[in-house]
Amino acid sequence: MKSLFTLMFIAVMTTVCAQEQSTMKVNPDARQKLSQFIQQSKFDGEPNTSFNGLSNPKLKPQLNALLNLAAKDFLATVSMHPTEKKFQDNIKKGLDRFNTYADELDTEDKERICHYFEELMDCVGLQSSNGLLNKWI
Repeated sequence: MKSLFTLMFIAVMTTVCAQEQSTMKVNPDARQKLSQFIQQSKFDGEPNTSFNGLSNPKLKPQLNALLNLAAKDFLATVSMHPTEKKFQDNIKKGLDRFNTYADELDTEDKERICHYFEELMDCVGLQSSNGLLNKWI
């Protein structure tokens, strides 16, 4: 009985690990889209939205650099064995970099940062942040 339980446990764990590590089919133009993302200006006010720009415009260069670093993390993952988990790890690492500025960001700033991470997800075809964006905001 004990050996049957052990075999079942091993089978379940192997299946779970295999699912988490299976290669994700990345959008064919992901590299191009990520490169374009790096080139675009970020945190500008956007007409027809509630976002009028950063609450503290002096932070724009630093926050822009952090977003570009996150895009470069995504680019590196695209070039390797990409999995959903690796991209989600990129999201967590990228969001954690913004914690230094957390006291200087208002809710709209944080929402805009999450919006940019959603753009990165769209670039590669990642369907879910696994709750990371909601948790961070």
